[in-house]
Amino acid sequence: MKLKYLWVATIAFLLFSCHQNSSHDHNNADEHDHDHEMHAEEADHDHEAGEAESEHEHEKIQYTVYSNDFELFAEADAMVSGEHADVLAHFTSLADFKPLEEPAKITARLIVNGKTITETLNEPLQKGIYSFELKPTTTGEGKLYFDIETKGQQFELVIPDVDVFANDEELHSHHDHGDEPSAINATVFTKEQSWKIDFATALPLEQEFGPAIKTVAKIEPARGEEEIVAAKASGLVLFTNNNLVEGKKVNNGEKLFSISSSEMAENNFAVQLAEAKSNYETNKANYERKSELIKDRLVSEQELLNAKNTYETSKAVYENLSKNFNESGQMVKSKMNGFVKQIFVSNGQYVAAGQPLVSITQNNKLLLTAQVQQKYLSYLPSINTANITTMHDNKSYTLEELNGKILSYGKSASDNSYLFPVNLEIGNHAGFAPGTFVEVFLKTVTSLKAITVPNSALLEEQGIYYVFVQVTPEMFEKREVKIGGTDGLLTEITSGLSTDERIVTQGAMQVKLAKSTGALDPHAGHVH
Repeated sequence: MKLKYLWVATIAFLLFSCHQNSSHDHNNADEHDHDHEMHAEEADHDHEAGEAESEHEHEKIQYTVYSNDFELFAEADAMVSGEHADVLAHFTSLADFKPLEEPAKITARLIVNGKTITETLNEPLQKGIYSFELKPTTTGEGKLYFDIETKGQQFELVIPDVDVFANDEELHSHHDHGDEPSAINATVFTKEQSWKIDFATALPLEQEFGPAIKTVAKIEPARGEEEIVAAKASGLVLFTNNNLVEGKKVNNGEKLFSISSSEMAENNFAVQLAEAKSNYETNKANYERKSELIKDRLVSEQELLNAKNTYETSKAVYENLSKNFNESGQMVKSKMNGFVKQIFVSNGQYVAAGQPLVSITQNNKLLLTAQVQQKYLSYLPSINTANITTMHDNKSYTLEELNGKILSYGKSASDNSYLFPVNLEIGNHAGFAPGTFVEVFLKTVTSLKAITVPNSALLEEQGIYYVFVQVTPEMFEKREVKIGGTDGLLTEITSGLSTDERIVTQGAMQVKLAKSTGALDPHAGHVH
């Protein structure tokens, strides 16, 4: 009997437990449904708020304008009448592609349908960057002017075709994503980055560009720019200045050596000078005596004439010796201002008359002798200028920059090298040294035109050449190009680039390195 009641109690307990679990699961389901509804309401609210915020924050429009002096790159809110629009303007000096120097006062003028809105800033947000806030009051197409006053000069930059919309609906209906710059194979390089390095952009040049002959030229002093000083008599060379070394600067008339023969039995300067002086004085006295005797007709006219000739001859000999010699010997002087190029003798060495002692050069003008192969013979008459590149520092100069000219070209080949010489003369403004070599590109006259870019704009990877084409002043597309000839400064582009596409001409390697680091935020580094 007790066992029967125990079973009944157990079954009742189990039924009660199942009912409680069912109630609990139902409550949990209700709570879950309630939470889901709350999350859905919050999501709808956030979506509506996001839509309202996106409608309030207008898209950014980028403008790029160039004048003769400045580059303007501006990022502006799309303009709606009655609403504030932020304009972040970057001003770059085209002289060095650095930010606009302070102090500078800039006035922004928005003119739409004859109505003008202005704002003047005396201080930048940061160097080169000015932040304007404009509130247009009328709709239509207008122009945005920037008037720059700096260092007593005034400049103007104009952004044409600035649209002001009536409301957000009109703005969004006119929005065209096709107008946005493409970022395919592009690299972001901000103005703040480019301002910190040697950077420049420019348009390719379409100009006459003929074949250029690449060769090597030896530098020598120009004719008349070097003089070799020789001994006028035999004797022993004595340096008057122990500091006389190659490269030393000397002045016209400066004493360099003395040549002594005092200890020599023959060609003794002291004996020769004493003898010449004695002859001069004797012949002078004889001539003066006969000049008096002729008055009394005690000598003939012929005797007087002979005495005069003897006197003048001895006088010339004596004056010549006394001018170039003294009791110590011959004094050797420099005949020009310049530098000691080479010393041919040693102190105490015996030299003969006419033997070279030293060479003096001015180095104001230099002679470049280039050797050209026979296959370029037909081009030689059409050579009109050249570009010259130094080998030690790889700097290039035009012939005009060096005040140079083409002197001549050889009509026959050299017996030793079978090459044809081309002679150029340049002014030594770049520290060229005689005896060294330079690389020369001899340019020829042509009527054919070609698109050219500076050599510094080209990058080479495994035989393929690239340039960075400007999409905006902060975005650059890496583009493959085909190249033709080069003149040492410029290279012909045969395909891949047009004359209206601005490229990076300085700093291309830094842009390439920025690309290798991966994609960047186009507004990185900007102050908004």
